[in-house]
Formats: sequence, structure tokens, C-alpha cells
Amino acid sequence: MSEVFKGRLAILGLGYIGLPTAVAIATRGVDVVGVDINPAIVAAVSRGEVPFTEPDLAVAVSGAVAMGRLTATCELPEADAFIIAVPTPFNEDRSANLSYVKAAAEQIASRLKVGNIVVLESTSPPGTTEQVCRWISALRPDLRMPLDGENGADVYIAHCPERVLPGRIMIEIVTNDRVVGGLTPKCAEKAASIYRLFAQGEILLTDAASAEMAKLVENAYRDVNLAFANEISLVCETLHIDAWEVIRLANRHPRVNILNPGPGVGGHCIPVDPWFIVGAAPEQARLIRTAREVNDQRPHHVAGQVVEKAQRFRSPKIACLGLTFKANVDDVRESPAIEVVDLIAKSLPEVEVMVADPYVDKLPKELSGRDNLRLEGAYSAVEKADIVVLLVEHDPFKTIRHTRLGGKVVYDTRGAWRQ
Repeated sequence: MSEVFKGRLAILGLGYIGLPTAVAIATRGVDVVGVDINPAIVAAVSRGEVPFTEPDLAVAVSGAVAMGRLTATCELPEADAFIIAVPTPFNEDRSANLSYVKAAAEQIASRLKVGNIVVLESTSPPGTTEQVCRWISALRPDLRMPLDGENGADVYIAHCPERVLPGRIMIEIVTNDRVVGGLTPKCAEKAASIYRLFAQGEILLTDAASAEMAKLVENAYRDVNLAFANEISLVCETLHIDAWEVIRLANRHPRVNILNPGPGVGGHCIPVDPWFIVGAAPEQARLIRTAREVNDQRPHHVAGQVVEKAQRFRSPKIACLGLTFKANVDDVRESPAIEVVDLIAKSLPEVEVMVADPYVDKLPKELSGRDNLRLEGAYSAVEKADIVVLLVEHDPFKTIRHTRLGGKVVYDTRGAWRQ
């Protein structure tokens, strides 16, 4: 019978991945300590509250805290296993910024004892899990590491990338298959014992570098397909053809499934992870690089179209609907909508730009310095606007009646109002 983890577990990072993972494990009867450098997040979780919006998470956190299985702190405790779920953004040159991972590894090193398990969940370039091992080894020469030989290792180090969709995290964290890559086969098996606590999907064991690469490939695949849709949109626009109609017809082929175009690609994964592949093999990853460039350019194209439409008016008012990176969540990380709004406001400094989003109660820091920008309710913004730009297909926006849009210039980047 496969081993199932027993003991105390610490998770470093209580964000969109770390907190749901902590809850999934805590509700299986394991004592979990969530660690975060942000005191406000720690205080919220300690009260049984969630610092961001995610369906079903609030009830789960409240229950886990009430049971005494989930606690939160800014100080890393001793534990039997550690999961690293910290951000891995990219630097200005688009190389991976592993400073948060390194800081987490160094924290863990001071607490490690023989038999402990360390799992990196943060999306990372191939070789990062091995680097985590080296960082720990440098600080704990008294411990034998997996890289020194499987039979003599005192601790077990592995990579298990997250693969959930915001808005469905609490479902997919349980039902999705998991890839667990160890620095040795024993490391993979030990790490898998944690995920057997809650994962109903298949747990696939492999080496650490393959697990790291698999996660990057998943997101690059999505990025390339989104770039194809966005490029088809550009081609159809040039040829004065309805791209949505073309895609609808093409998708009736049994082996074609083109995604929908949009104002760009956002979120913490897809706009970032493909660059890790490009950085690892720049000469070979030409298609992946081109897809990233197509999608990165998309907000500039959308903003340019809106600015061009504004030239038809003497003193136009513009309503931009949506700021998050996808529909029905409050996550604004790498959101193309924010970039579009910023480019419009910067290009038209004398024009009033109203922004509406039911999940955002204040302008993100990227927009806070624009004097011609303000948050407003969706219906009020649409009523006052000469130009209405739909950037995110939140459900409340899709219910806006066509009669409210009559006589206005409408730019629907998501195709939500086509019916």
C-alpha cells in the first residue's frame, strides 16, 4: 500500500495556491501551519478569513481554523514536511526571479531535521528544485542531501507544480492529476505521500526536472493557442471579416478547437512561464517566444483601436469594463485589462476614462497615478460613456442589455455581447 504522510506540515506562502493547499491538507486531519511574510494575511487567516476571493475557500478556511488544524504565523516553525508556494515572477530581462524561493529554502534549512520532506510547488525553470537542494546543503552541511546519493539522504526534496484554474481552485486541487518529481525516486515517493492525503486524481511520479518542464509546457501550450486566436483576430480585422464568425465556423470541424481572442493574456502563470522555457533554450523555443510577443502586443493593439475611435468625438467619455485577468475572480495579476486602461488614459490625458469592475474596490497601483481615471459602477459608466470597452466578461457585464448600448461605440474584446 502506498505511503500516506503523517505529521506536521508547514506551507510557505498563503496566496492563491498556498492557502487552498493548506486547507485541503488540514481538512484531512493534518496539522498545518501557514507561513507568510505579510502580517495582514496571517491575521486574516488566523481569524478564519480569506484575504482574496475564491469560491468555496472561505468556508473551508473557517472550518479548518475552527477545528484547530490550520494556524498561521510569520515565523517558520519546526515541521515534518515543508511546501514552498511563493511567487516566481520574472526579472526585467524575463529571466526567472527565484529570490522568494531562495529565501524560503534558507528559512527551511534552519528548521530541517532527518526525515523531513521539502516540496517546491512554485512554478520554476528546470533545475530549480536541484538549486533548492544546493541552497539548503550550503547552510546544513551536517545533513546528507539527495544529490549526494539516494541511499544516504537525510531529507527528501521534490517538485509538485500546481495546476489549478482560479475560480475553480477548490475543485481542481482535489480532482486534477498531480505530477510529483523527485531528485531521486525515493524523494518523489515521499513527496507523493503528502498529496495522497487529498488528491483524487492520479499522482504521476517522475524526476524533478521533468516535473518542472511539464508545468511550463502546459502553460506555453495555452499561450501558443491563445496567440493563434489573437493573430486570427488581427488578420480578420485587416481583411474586414468577422473573426468571431470565422472561429465559430472553423470550430465546427471535428478536429479544430480555436480559442477565443481577447485583449491579451493575464494571470500569474501563462504570461510568465513560457519565458522560462525561452530562457532555458532560446534558439529552440522560437514559436513559444513568438506567441509571447503576439500576446504581449495585444493590449497595445486594443488600446490603439480605442484611441482611434475616440478621435471621432470632440470630448468623449470612455467606459472600460473589467480590470481582473479573467472573468468572475478578483485576481489582477498580469492583467491585460489594466494595461489597456493605462495605455488609453496615457494616450488621452484630457479624456475622462471610467473603469468598472464588480471584484475591484480600488484602482490598482498601476493606475493610481492617472488623474483622468476613476472607478464607477458599470451601469452608471455605460450610461455616461460615448465609447464602451468590454475587457473582462464578468457575469454582471454580460447581462447589460443591448438597449443600454444603443448609440454608443462598443468595442467588445471578448465577444460576450454578440448574441
